[in-house]
Amino acid sequence: MNREEDTIDLGRLLSIIVVNKKVTGGIVAICTVLAVIVAFILPKTYTSSVMVQTGSSKSAISSGAAALAAMTGAATGKAGEYIEIMKTRTVLEPIIASVYDDMEVDEQPTVENFAKSNLDIKNTKGTNLIQLDAKGRTPEEAHEIAQGVVDNFLKLMTDMNYQSQSLMVKFLNERIDVAQKEADEAAQKLEDYSKTHKVYVPDEQTKAMMERMAAYDKTLGELAVQNQSAGARFASVSSQLGEQNANAVRYSMADNDVVTALRNKIVTKEVELVKLRQLYTEEHPDVINAKKELQSMQQNVADEVAAAVASGIVPVNSTQGSLIAERYQAATAMAVAQAAEAAVREQQSQADSDMEKLADDSLGYMKLARDAEIKQQVHAELVQQAEAARIQQAMESMDIQVVDPASMPREDRPSGPRKKLIAAIGFVIGCMISLGYSLVLYKREG
Repeated sequence: MNREEDTIDLGRLLSIIVVNKKVTGGIVAICTVLAVIVAFILPKTYTSSVMVQTGSSKSAISSGAAALAAMTGAATGKAGEYIEIMKTRTVLEPIIASVYDDMEVDEQPTVENFAKSNLDIKNTKGTNLIQLDAKGRTPEEAHEIAQGVVDNFLKLMTDMNYQSQSLMVKFLNERIDVAQKEADEAAQKLEDYSKTHKVYVPDEQTKAMMERMAAYDKTLGELAVQNQSAGARFASVSSQLGEQNANAVRYSMADNDVVTALRNKIVTKEVELVKLRQLYTEEHPDVINAKKELQSMQQNVADEVAAAVASGIVPVNSTQGSLIAERYQAATAMAVAQAAEAAVREQQSQADSDMEKLADDSLGYMKLARDAEIKQQVHAELVQQAEAARIQQAMESMDIQVVDPASMPREDRPSGPRKKLIAAIGFVIGCMISLGYSLVLYKREG
């Protein structure tokens, strides 16, 4: 092909446009007029706005992800989950039925189409504020949609939080009943043994050994509470996800190298804490520091598990992400507590061998007393856990607050259609058609 045929003489093209200005100008005018007519024919729409504030997210989100969300405007953490919940059938179906009550059910828009056409929900710059803009055919309809979304969303979240915490309290109460029964049985065994063997106060040697073993008892009691509390949390979350009988090992994050390394460190630190308790009281700086290090390690495990779920290592959808992360954390906490308990019991077995020289009656009394004390401690700790769950239930209900209530749009200020924009689009389309028409004439003359 000749290179000259691929070039256009702009001067010649302009002259063609000028010569045929009536036609080209007419095309532009017709398109603009049609656009203006369309702008006036389109029904008016009104927008009602409402702003909601959520509590701080429990999900582990990296600083890089937070920065990316701030730049892109993407919703993260709780805000992202709440936005998805606002678009669910539970929230929107009652609104659709009310707004389109003059239509048959089959003719009403679907939840997905309604959310796309009538709702604009965004999490501005990654904050914990959610802005909701609802569109309606009248100011009253727009206000009804915005208010309805917020009211239904708050009701749904209240019901979900109540159900979640109620399940937690239920499972804890079941474990409290079992712990109470075991504590009573252990106390009765101690009393019966004392009466049968006429042993009421161990000798000084036995007392000294009991003081040494108290360190193991205290640690084992704490680990038992951690294990049962994590089990209650795991069962509660699994029940919500429809997998109440799921195998905990399946969600143990056993193939995560970081979690495994942290778990081994926790086991080592628990054994170290036992040895420190044999030498010092609970107020000693070394014991206090060891406890703080254990708490830090346990928090690191929880953060690592949550980060693994949030980063996509474990695939989840946006509305179940926090439940899945909590289930992984509970299962991992159980695995850590069980591993630590096994290590401490191994150390305890070695210490038990030193007690073989004690009198059989005193030894039996001491072991029964230890068992009764541990079971009573477990019961007391579980009662505290249940009370904490009830307090958490009340706190969760205050997690969402309406900052700006739904506004009532003014009748004389519709948000759409945007007449000037539509007219400008019509003008641009007319110019493009005119240019195309002129190019056709240019080719014919060439």
